[in-house]
Amino acid sequence: MLSPRRATVQIATCLAVLVSLGALWHRATAQSDSISHQVTSDSGDPARLKAAAAPKGIPTEPIEVLWALGPFLYPLGLTSIVVVWFSIERMVVLRRGRVIPRPFVRRFFEHLEEGKLDPRSALKLCEESGSPISSIFAHGIRKWGKSSVEVEQAIIDGGERQVSQLRTHLRVLNGASTVAPLLGLLGTVVGMIQSFNEIATKAGMGKSEALAAGIGLALLTTAVGLMIAIPALIMYMYLSGRVDALVMEMDALAQDLVDMISAEGLAEQARSGPRTTATKPADARKAV
Repeated sequence: MLSPRRATVQIATCLAVLVSLGALWHRATAQSDSISHQVTSDSGDPARLKAAAAPKGIPTEPIEVLWALGPFLYPLGLTSIVVVWFSIERMVVLRRGRVIPRPFVRRFFEHLEEGKLDPRSALKLCEESGSPISSIFAHGIRKWGKSSVEVEQAIIDGGERQVSQLRTHLRVLNGASTVAPLLGLLGTVVGMIQSFNEIATKAGMGKSEALAAGIGLALLTTAVGLMIAIPALIMYMYLSGRVDALVMEMDALAQDLVDMISAEGLAEQARSGPRTTATKPADARKAV
């Protein structure tokens, strides 16, 4: 269920997009009317009519391409900035050293195996770390000595919150990979409407050349939209895979914790000694 703050942000974003699209359509229509009026007024001058009928080439320089996008430069540019920003932000947040700090995990389990931690000191150690894995451990520690089912359920509840935080902003990248091609397609449609409208108001000479140049120019917005959408989709798939890998590793470590602090695990330690019981989890954490 969405929080009120998140719902407000999404509603405001949708309204901003709708207002932007309306402004773009209004500006594009006004520009088309201006071109039509200029061509009509110059119809009596052969030299000016010939210059107006000369088709413009498709730009090849990056700056020319950007200016050729017209009013669609702004939403496409904003989308590209959003993709770059959240890609970098998620790559920093999803670093393995931040989500599952190796020194903390090693020290935590070593102290736990040696019997140096009680519930209070273990909880304090987790709070000092502040990492996602320590937050998951803290939920389990609060059920110290309970049955394995209760400890595991507490860890699952805490893990769901952490996984939700890890997946934050990934939906933005997925949305950008969908919206960018649609913006490009909209720009192409508007550009083709302008081209046909301009050709319809011109004299009979050079119609095919002007139409081809106009359509080629309009297709630039679709190309730019795809250039934004493809990297956004790649980053979304890559970061989603990284989240899944981190979740699997955190799940394995959390299961080790359940085996050690649950009532069944503590009873087993009391019978066989803490080091014997902790041997298997320690071997499983050699890669950490």
